[in-house]
Amino acid sequence: MTQVKKHEVKLSRAVESIQPSGIRRFFDMASSMENIISLGVGEPDFTTPWNVREASIHSLESGRTSYTANAGLIELREAISDYMLERFDVHYRPDDEVIVTVGASEGIDIALRSVVDPGDDVLIVEPCFVSYAPLVSMAGGQPIPVPTFMKDDFQVTLETLEEKVTPKTKALMISFPNNPTGGVMGREDLEKLRSFIIEHDLVVLSDEIYAELSYDQEHVSTAAIEGLKERTILISGFSKSFAMTGWRVGYVCAPAVYAAAMLKIHQYAMMCASTMAQYAALEALTNGRQEMEEMITSYRQRRNFFVKSLREAGLSCHTPGGAFYAFPSITASGLTSEQFAEQLLLEQHVAVVPGHVFGEGGEGHIRCSYAASMAQLEEAVDRIAVFMNTRKKEW
Repeated sequence: MTQVKKHEVKLSRAVESIQPSGIRRFFDMASSMENIISLGVGEPDFTTPWNVREASIHSLESGRTSYTANAGLIELREAISDYMLERFDVHYRPDDEVIVTVGASEGIDIALRSVVDPGDDVLIVEPCFVSYAPLVSMAGGQPIPVPTFMKDDFQVTLETLEEKVTPKTKALMISFPNNPTGGVMGREDLEKLRSFIIEHDLVVLSDEIYAELSYDQEHVSTAAIEGLKERTILISGFSKSFAMTGWRVGYVCAPAVYAAAMLKIHQYAMMCASTMAQYAALEALTNGRQEMEEMITSYRQRRNFFVKSLREAGLSCHTPGGAFYAFPSITASGLTSEQFAEQLLLEQHVAVVPGHVFGEGGEGHIRCSYAASMAQLEEAVDRIAVFMNTRKKEW
């Protein structure tokens, strides 16, 4: 009998070098505990509006169960084009400058893979969404963190960008409103970056998934800044603003040459986004404005209460201009962000996310989502206050 040689596991070095998401450990801990208040989940606490769900159901009942075009339903791409022009004063042609993706996450991935070659540096404004650096690495690039700080309201500055740029730098990744900080960049702030971006001939990957969740000023798209549209890949979607996280529908808007490159990756890796989800997204864009505005009003009220309450509990916290996260500093405790989050979870059963998982610049902070009911937020801040008062004696 021939002896079968034992299989030797052969994993990609790029994948082996990537650490699992740091958020998952705290979710796993919390799932095994009772009486937990979770401020860790990065998704709306609203249900997708009924008319949006009904549009998906109707598409199924009508037998619309086949593939769409790789780039997505033309009706949806036209609606996205109209929406971007109406809301953010940026025009993209629906036929060759818009691609419907499987969530904004896929949009980020194909954007990076379409522009990054092995050895390229990619500047990543941090703290940031946990997938950015790993996706840069998997595309063969080198992620270069560009820190932001609470003293600057978590806005990126020219000084820090100039310190990080090199001749190998090809792209800049930004996300405003920001997850996890809630930081925003207005028109004047973005215009200050224009000369830097043009001088270094960078491609800008602008994640604008939280664009509608801007509370104190209208969101300004990076692509709306003079001279930047031709070098910007804009990523967005329906998860946050339309309470459609589980539907997994996003989109990328970009000049045709970039869109064509992304479409090649998308058509081989994904074929197309879910047909029934695309019909739901079309309904959301067409008839979902009222529900969105109601959500935004609720988030603004929760933000104001929650940030004020965190400060009263003894945590320094800037006022987030967008998204639905507070990012208070915990440096006064003398604990690392992971120690603080773990002790708060074990002692008071409040789940938050340690800031370091969003990049080195997040250390010294915790991310708290206020996309929770007012009753939950009230109880959570009461528990945080108890935790702070109890632990002060030890700090």
